[in-house]
Amino acid sequence: MDTYARNLRTNGVPLPEIARKLVITSGENQGKRPSVATVYRILAEDGPES
Repeated sequence: MDTYARNLRTNGVPLPEIARKLVITSGENQGKRPSVATVYRILAEDGPES
């Protein structure tokens, strides 16, 4: 999920649209979609965008 989100962001896809395309694949929330805030956190792990 992380890699897919980063690839979408690199291609210029807006964050809300990225959140709609992702699905959590394991854990308690399996099958649900992450929030936009979660997508921001995933992408923030890479550091600031240049």
